Amino acid sequence: MAENKNAGAPPSAQDLRMQILQREMEEMDKERRLKAIEEQKHADFAADFLEKQVTEEEIAIVRRLVANAVKAGKFEAMVYSFPSELCSDSGRAINSGDRDWPQTLQGKAKEFFDRYQTHGKPQGYKLKAMIINFPGGVPGDVGFFLNWAPDKA
Repeated sequence: MAENKNAGAPPSAQDLRMQILQREMEEMDKERRLKAIEEQKHADFAADFLEKQVTEEEIAIVRRLVANAVKAGKFEAMVYSFPSELCSDSGRAINSGDRDWPQTLQGKAKEFFDRYQTHGKPQGYKLKAMIINFPGGVPGDVGFFLNWAPDKA
């Protein structure tokens, strides 16, 4: 009977490199799948944002956010946010403080702004839009802030 000379020998360097490569390939595949899921979620959000109308549930959320801010003694609440790329100029007018920024709004953001003009502004509310994050140094999300602070004398 021939004796196996490699019995008990450690795995070869090539075997170890292959194990690492296999793990890296599995990790890359997992990241690719997660990215595809995120991209689909973003595409679904964008389609909903641009094609559908503001729901009563979304309006109720805004009211709850305002009520919670009042309970906390605040005069302002961020009531809505959305990716700046859903503005016609990718958020440039909002980021630069251009007074015509409302003209860049689309979809639900435009509808929220129009509702503010019709219902909120006559009641003394103020609305401002700001870029609230800068991933990779570029404008990320837009936040709508509703304000009910007294006018400064």
